[in-house]
Amino acid sequence: MDFKAFVKEYQQKVYWQVRRMVYNHEDTNDLVQDIFVKVYTNFDQFRGNAKLSSWVYRIAFNETINFLNKQARERTLSLDELALDSIDKLKDDIYFDGDDTEILLQKAIASLPVKQRMVFLYKYYEELKYDEIAEILGGSVGGLKASYHHAVKKIKDFIYQHH
Repeated sequence: MDFKAFVKEYQQKVYWQVRRMVYNHEDTNDLVQDIFVKVYTNFDQFRGNAKLSSWVYRIAFNETINFLNKQARERTLSLDELALDSIDKLKDDIYFDGDDTEILLQKAIASLPVKQRMVFLYKYYEELKYDEIAEILGGSVGGLKASYHHAVKKIKDFIYQHH
């Protein structure tokens, strides 16, 4: 396998998966590098019983959660508080080109429990199928569908309350 071509194919996808959880460009870049190092060093463990993209997303998800947990511990915040704090800093991020509506949407997404948030991000932004999301996060397709629909309702309610 040509790892350079592999990175080229997956780099943007992994970047945005991580960025939607971390919110900071520099931290995201560092984390994406760490993720591809982990993918490279563990490639011999890929069994082929899942899609390669699902395996990469699973590694990215685990590494992102580990990073966020470490950040939260260092700053003595919960994961939810850390996400909201990071979103508050988005307007100062030169790589963020969203407006107040986008900030509100990101706050609504950040208010979701982590697994529900990830189901929403994978389905809405990455347009993954539920069986692919199940390979990444675990759980049943039916449970993930319910989780997604609950997430959409919570996001709508959040935006309605805060707009």
